[in-house]
Amino acid sequence: MNRKTFLKQSILGGIAITALPQFLYSNTYNDIPTKELIGKGNPEVFGDGYALRKEAYDAFVKMKTAAKKANLDIKVVSSYRNYAHQNRIWERKYIRFTKQGLSPINAIKKIVEYSTIPGTSRHHWATDVDIVLNIPNPPKDVLLAKHFHGNGPFCKLKEWLDLHANDFGFHLVYTDVKDRKGFKYEPWHFTYAPLSKPMLKAYKKLDVKSMLQKEQLMGSEHFTSDFIEGYIAENILDINPYLL
Repeated sequence: MNRKTFLKQSILGGIAITALPQFLYSNTYNDIPTKELIGKGNPEVFGDGYALRKEAYDAFVKMKTAAKKANLDIKVVSSYRNYAHQNRIWERKYIRFTKQGLSPINAIKKIVEYSTIPGTSRHHWATDVDIVLNIPNPPKDVLLAKHFHGNGPFCKLKEWLDLHANDFGFHLVYTDVKDRKGFKYEPWHFTYAPLSKPMLKAYKKLDVKSMLQKEQLMGSEHFTSDFIEGYIAENILDINPYLL
């Protein structure tokens, strides 16, 4: 078993958090450090090629081992991401979409179809994983819903996860339930609910609106109050009801 710890992220010039002191330093539900909720903390994580909190890691190893017995080799393509990592994703997509001719606000709307605003990602918690099958010659873009259905290369994995993932504490976050808003359906994104449910309860106590308005993110001058309120209600909270 490989054990890794992530060093505390240095505060980067231009994106240092400027939220109110109580947002940064107050204890929250179950004493989860606020910085860890927004990707600026230093959680102890474990994994070989991925990073999860110890309890989530242990459960994931058991699930991966069980899947292996069914001839399914689970591969993690994303797990823990800190604030800086999420910000790089954000900036890369914002630049690409605006260069393609989208207005700033439409570029932002395009980003949040699948990607979170830095400071709001569930991947900051080290409880969530994006998973596919480890197969020869995988498709170029593995994280497409079509690969998990019909004759897609990961459909057998989805069938197995539908039956067994919950037994190990892992639950799909962004479901294909009709009329669900926010992030689009992600059949690859699972969360370890025994840890992520209390973390979401803690996160809901934070002043996310003030944080997003005060962060100097690329394009954040276009974060209106209405946009932020809708993002919180739909992208953060319109998820699998079991996880609320």
